[in-house]
Amino acid sequence: MSTALYRNTNYECTKLITRRYSTSFSMGILAFSPKFRKPIYGIYAYVRYADEIVDTFHDYDKVNLFREFREETFKAIRQKIHLNPVLDAFQDVVNMYGVDHELINAFLDSMEMDLEKTTYSARGYEEYIYGSAEVVGLMCLRVFCEGDSVKYSELKASARSLGAAFQKVNFLRDLKDDYQDRGRTYFPGVNFQLNFNQETKQQIETDIQRDLDSALSGIRRLPSGAKSGVYLAFLLYQSLFKKLKQATPSEIMESRVRVPNSRKFALIPVAYFRTRFGHV
Repeated sequence: MSTALYRNTNYECTKLITRRYSTSFSMGILAFSPKFRKPIYGIYAYVRYADEIVDTFHDYDKVNLFREFREETFKAIRQKIHLNPVLDAFQDVVNMYGVDHELINAFLDSMEMDLEKTTYSARGYEEYIYGSAEVVGLMCLRVFCEGDSVKYSELKASARSLGAAFQKVNFLRDLKDDYQDRGRTYFPGVNFQLNFNQETKQQIETDIQRDLDSALSGIRRLPSGAKSGVYLAFLLYQSLFKKLKQATPSEIMESRVRVPNSRKFALIPVAYFRTRFGHV
């Protein structure tokens, strides 16, 4: 008997997880060609659950849970099936699109850093950004390129820039939660009690803008079925970034800056028409 029903049900689980955890990414995925939606749900749910272990399972043995999560990930990939719906959907994506295991290990290594690390050097910061965000962009790019290795190589740098930009925007938005609740400081050389001022904030913003500019050049060259969705995600983060730039350092430290859902929904037709008529 075919496992199609089982697998499709597992992908439905990853779709539910994505919608519960991220309005922005859910909206972006809906703008993809239908053939790309399931695999991207599979990737997002996987990385979301890994992050959940290190960020919220405080009443449990997170180190052991994460070790088991890593082991079961590669067990699922080897066996091409798993009883955990998220791991089963993820292994299907990995095996179907040839996602490099190095990317998965880099991602898991960065997540594991959050179990212990609270501050980062410049090198550690770059390493964390690569593993936590850039490789996720590369996993998605594997899906979008559908086996076209030449296209994948051409767009790798831009995909990494987009992942890095998204993560750095998240860091800036989540300063209050990361610093006050989790004791983490991701930006190297920044002491939020002593020197998080407008100058420091502008330096961070300049770095983010550089990544966004690099990412946009790659978005323009994405396959048509992926372009609108990725560009919508870009616009959503750009909108959040603009609000963060308008906020003072003290405002960012005191509250979480958000983009209203009404603004998010308004960007959907913008992304569609700009990509449809080549105005990106």
